[in-house]
Amino acid sequence: MENYQELTTKQKTFFQSGKTKDVQYRLNALTKLKEIMTSHEQEILDALKADLNKPEVETKRAEIGLVIGEINFMIENLSSWATTQEVETPSTHEGATSFIISEPYGSALVIAPWNYPIQLALAPLAGAIAAGNCAVLKPSELTPHTSSLLAKMINENFSEEYLRVVEGEVETSTALLKEKFDYIFFTGSTGVGKIVAEAAAKHLTPTTLELGGKSPAIVHEDADLDETATRIARSKFANAGQTCVAPDYLLVHRSVKDQLIAKMQEVITATYGENVSESLEFPHVVSERHFDRLHQFLNDGETVVGGNSDRSRLFIEPTILDHISWEDSIMQDEIFGPILPVLVYDELPKAIDAIVERPKPLALYLFTDNEKVQDDVLTKISFGGGAINDAINHMTTHYLPFGGVGNSGMGAYHGKASFDTFSHFKSILKRSNK
Repeated sequence: MENYQELTTKQKTFFQSGKTKDVQYRLNALTKLKEIMTSHEQEILDALKADLNKPEVETKRAEIGLVIGEINFMIENLSSWATTQEVETPSTHEGATSFIISEPYGSALVIAPWNYPIQLALAPLAGAIAAGNCAVLKPSELTPHTSSLLAKMINENFSEEYLRVVEGEVETSTALLKEKFDYIFFTGSTGVGKIVAEAAAKHLTPTTLELGGKSPAIVHEDADLDETATRIARSKFANAGQTCVAPDYLLVHRSVKDQLIAKMQEVITATYGENVSESLEFPHVVSERHFDRLHQFLNDGETVVGGNSDRSRLFIEPTILDHISWEDSIMQDEIFGPILPVLVYDELPKAIDAIVERPKPLALYLFTDNEKVQDDVLTKISFGGGAINDAINHMTTHYLPFGGVGNSGMGAYHGKASFDTFSHFKSILKRSNK
C-alpha cells in the first residue's frame, strides 16, 4: 500500500503559496480543463465504449456535455461568486461593518464512481478548481480505460502539486483516506460512504457524500400515461439502469398499472428495437459480480417485459417485474441495473407511509397534475431532490443543487453549489477604533 504523504505535502505547500486563490488562475485552469476534454473527445467516447458499451450520443450528452456546461457556467459566474460579500450589521454594533470571505479549504480528495466515470469525476473536480483548491482525483478501477484516460488528461497537463489523478484498486482509496486532506468528496454506494465518513472523522475532515438509495417513481391515476411511460423508461434504462438517480421502482395507482406497463414496453421497443440483445447501443453491466447480483432479482415477482440476459456479454435487457411486494429481495437495496419492479397502491396516504418508513431516497419522481397530490408528496416525504412529471433532469440544471439526505448522502453540488461545497465562508466583523 503506497504512502501518499509526499503528494499531499506538495499540494499543501503549493496551496500555501496563494496561487490558487487568484481568480484568474482558477479561470485559466477551468478553461484548460474544458479544452482538454474537447481535444480528447474521441478518446473519451472510445474509453466509455470499451468500459460500459456506452453509446456515443449518451456519452456526449451525459458525460462530456454536462461537464462542459458546468465549466462554462462556472467561468461565467466565478468572479461574482468569489467576491467578498458585504452584509448588514446590527445597530447594536455601532461603527462596525460585516462581510463574508469565500476561501478554499486547501487540498481536496475526490473519489469518483464507475457508472458515469467522466461526469462524476470532472464535475466535482471543476468545483474544487473554481473554489481555489488543489485536488487529488481517484477514479474507479472498474472502468480501467476511462481511469487511464483521466490520468493522462490531468497528469500531463497540470502539475502534481496542483491537480493529480491517482489510479489503483480499493487499497489505493484506503491509503488516500489515511492522509489528512482538507476536504473529501465521495460519490458511490451508501455502504462505502460510511467507510469514507469514518475515515474522514478521524481527521474531522469536512465531507460531501453523494450516495444512492431506492428512488421511487410515483404514478398517480390522472397521469399522462404516454409522456409518463416515455420519461420513466428512458431515464430508468439509460446506461443500463446504472444511474444513481434512475427510478429504482414504480409505485403506480392500481387503475393505470396495466396501461402504463404496456406503454413502457412500446417505448423500450421504439428506443432499442425488437431485440435489445442485438442493439449496439445498449450498455452492459459493469462486472460479473454486479451481473450476478442483478440476475438474482429476476426470480422476484413476474417478468412482464424483457428478462433475457447473457453473462458472457454482461447483458441484461430492460426488464419490468410485476406482482412485487415490499418484502421481495429486489426491494431491499438499490437495484442499479436495468430491472424495474412495480408496486401498486390504491390510496396515496398509504403509499406515502410506505416510502417514509424506509431510508430517505436520493430522488423521487411524481407523475400527476393534481396539485393537492403534489403538495402532499413534497411536504410529507424527505428525499434529496426530484421532479414532477419528469425524471432525472433535475440533476442537469446548473441552478439546482444536487445531493442526498440521510442514507442517500450529505451535501450538494452543481453550479454555484459546487463552488459553495468546496469553499469555507469566513465571517468577519470589522470595527473602527475611532
